[in-house]
Amino acid sequence: MTNLTENSTVEQLIEADKKHFIHPTTVPRTFLKEGPKIIFSEGEGVRVKDIHGKSYIDGVSMLWNVNLGFGQKELADAAHEQLTKLAYCSSFYGYSNELAVRLSEKIASLAPGDLNAVFFTSGGSESNETAFKFARFYWDLKGQSSKKNIISLKRGYHGATISTGSATGIVGFHNFSGSKDSDIIHAMPHLVNAEKGDKNDPDYKHSIRHIIDTKGADQIAAVIMEPIQGAGGVHVPPEGYLQAVKQLCEDNNILFIADEVICGFGRTGKMFGVDNWDVVPDIMCVAKGITSGYAQLGAVLLTQEVRDTLVSYDNILGHGFTYSGHPTACAVGLKTLEFIEKNNVLDNVNKMNRELQKGFDYLVEHHPHVAKTRAVGLLAGFELMQDRDSNTPFAQSIRAARHIVDHSFDNGLILRAADFEEQVNIVAVAPPLIVNKVEIEEMISIIDDALTSFEKTL
Repeated sequence: MTNLTENSTVEQLIEADKKHFIHPTTVPRTFLKEGPKIIFSEGEGVRVKDIHGKSYIDGVSMLWNVNLGFGQKELADAAHEQLTKLAYCSSFYGYSNELAVRLSEKIASLAPGDLNAVFFTSGGSESNETAFKFARFYWDLKGQSSKKNIISLKRGYHGATISTGSATGIVGFHNFSGSKDSDIIHAMPHLVNAEKGDKNDPDYKHSIRHIIDTKGADQIAAVIMEPIQGAGGVHVPPEGYLQAVKQLCEDNNILFIADEVICGFGRTGKMFGVDNWDVVPDIMCVAKGITSGYAQLGAVLLTQEVRDTLVSYDNILGHGFTYSGHPTACAVGLKTLEFIEKNNVLDNVNKMNRELQKGFDYLVEHHPHVAKTRAVGLLAGFELMQDRDSNTPFAQSIRAARHIVDHSFDNGLILRAADFEEQVNIVAVAPPLIVNKVEIEEMISIIDDALTSFEKTL
């Protein structure tokens, strides 16, 4: 592909982008005025280049999904080989293909417990939407059709379809176009004592347990949560929380859905996020890292009992997507999982976690506004506070996280700000899982410089 170097050609591309390309999760009016922030042209390893040839470290794996970095020839070759052999076939009407069968078997072999049946989708929103439909359908088949409500957590992110956008605990996704699933209920996250049964906990009335107690377990189909909240600000649950929620679900005959769209396939240093807490969900949703972003693919995993209930249905399963079990995407998925195992990627994640923690310690020592650093594998973040000792946030007018992200971008590092709540300034860090020590140190150096720049504005 020829690089765009003539200014007139670049300007034409920008104008065409503004005129014809509607961008997701972007401020339309600002985009029409300013145009694209960057136009990517190529990538290699953990780095990408724009059309001007400027290089950036991808510090957030694009959308938490390019886990194996860019330019992995093995993945490209797997796609090419399958494209020339059988690019696509349907999975409707009982049709099948070898790649989908093999990938479903492989995923089941890696999943915890008896999560051994797989329904393929094209991405995370479709996976979570499918999980909601399957959970409700499961209870219909059990003769408990009143169990329709889904409990999700504030600050969680589950997608942008009508139901998954409702489950997402970020208000902007609820207000868009009046789209809302009225059977989604939000609880406050990480209230470990309340979920363990302490009704005297001051936050009990905001808990999952309180919703179950007041709504009635016979009205609740499932609870969905990310093992570690990603887009909401990389919030790590307190010890015992996931186990308490899982037990709460078991005690009340409610399905537990783990949204592993970000956490799955090595991001947290384990194959799946729930593996960090030895929890086995009833339904598990994956996407992103399953193909390292090289092809559009997601999946929903079901336990044996849930699977057996669904397949007892003696009629057409009224759900599916054109690209369910897409053979080329499945070929890339198989090669991705092979790459992870063959190259000991999880070992590298855990080694680089230690390097990233060292870097965060340095930032805390040298910058008084850096607070609450956290990193599980290479899913990490830190907060910026006016006074970290007293837990005092910056005023809403001070966009601290945005300053760090913008300054880092100007210096060749792509990061992500989680600042959608008032007085919340969180910077997310999630580089590709193949990142090395030198690249981690370079990232920390750029963040260090950005923090120094920010401090000069105060």
